[in-house]
Amino acid sequence: MRIVSISFYAFLIILSIYLDDLQAAAIDLGIDVLVENHFHGLETKRIGLITNRSAVNKNGISTIDLFFHSPQVKLVALFTPEYGLFGLEPLKATASSYVDPHTNLPVYPLYGDDLKPTPEMLRDVDVLVFDLQDIGTRSFTFLSTMGLAMEAAAENGIEFYVLDRPNPLGGERVEGIPFDNRFRSFYSEWDIPYIHGMTPCEMAGMINGENWIFKKPKLTLVPMKGWNRAMLWKDTGLSWYPPSPYLPDEDSPFYFAVSSFLGISPEIDIGMGTAFPYKFIGSPRLDPYVFSRQMNKRKLPFCYFSPVVYWPFFGKFRERRVGGCQVHIQEFSKVKLVDIALNLLQELMIELNQAPLASLNADQIEYFDRYCGSDEIRRGFLSGKRIQEIVEGWDNYIQNFKEKRKKYLLYSSQDHQQ
Repeated sequence: MRIVSISFYAFLIILSIYLDDLQAAAIDLGIDVLVENHFHGLETKRIGLITNRSAVNKNGISTIDLFFHSPQVKLVALFTPEYGLFGLEPLKATASSYVDPHTNLPVYPLYGDDLKPTPEMLRDVDVLVFDLQDIGTRSFTFLSTMGLAMEAAAENGIEFYVLDRPNPLGGERVEGIPFDNRFRSFYSEWDIPYIHGMTPCEMAGMINGENWIFKKPKLTLVPMKGWNRAMLWKDTGLSWYPPSPYLPDEDSPFYFAVSSFLGISPEIDIGMGTAFPYKFIGSPRLDPYVFSRQMNKRKLPFCYFSPVVYWPFFGKFRERRVGGCQVHIQEFSKVKLVDIALNLLQELMIELNQAPLASLNADQIEYFDRYCGSDEIRRGFLSGKRIQEIVEGWDNYIQNFKEKRKKYLLYSSQDHQQ
């Protein structure tokens, strides 16, 4: 069986080299660098891999396959984030452990009851390796999973490796909402802005360096080659493999940043149950033409809004008529994502007579504030504050964060060295 595995691994490497000649990826991912260096540091060790289908090398070959068939390491367990191993599972399906039929390895979900690996899960593991595609927004839970797994590794005397991947929003964009420690949760685990402009390796270094976890592991970072902070996903030449069922294309992370927290309101739909998740914003009580016209009157740079009417096939408004707008981003490198989100929420509050936030029950209020990492937005809009009044204190937080993160950055901007 081992001979077969080694032969298949050799086939994967030859296939990857062949594909490398056919495609135009501008960068080597962390997994590419690790394989090129013959899994240096991991030889003969028992590996627990935190991953899902978004983790492939630059030629689309699964990190799981590269580890599983390598003669240099022994993959003994898989750990999965929110949405499961294939990044397509509903939340209720991600909470139970099982055996993967492809590898015959145990799969441990790090979502639901166990947000970080337990000692029992780590009993046969020497090293935890993290390889997941994050999307650059604080409320997306993959970097929370990473940091909590780092803590679990330290508590159990296990090394931790991070294989780096691009931030699809780029490495230069940093935007509020600031983090308030009173609202720390799995959706806002670290003291970073809502849009942070960092990669998983950079974030792991910051989590360790800023003592954000109670115990720190022996940490090894495997950076990319060829990536710079000015790159958006389209600049990398890489194919997009969705890390969740609601992020179908490379532009999806931008729209997630714009609208994901709006969907917590029972009055607002954000395109779940349509082919345009996070791009449609609506409500059964909205006039799509009035709403789109009012949004366009705001003259937000590098985007516009078109009226839509749709019937979601699942979600809170399943098979009901929903009116609203589709968000269209024209210049992805220049648009201000949080500014769009706040303007959408403000206009929804006007059109729906305060209902998007006034209708929240106690559990929804807690969820909304924890997801946002602050209660500033909810309290500000309910008290009638203008957007400028809500965000006026954010610049100091952003500048302090940018200064603090400098020593953890691994990549330069296109024309400048860090």
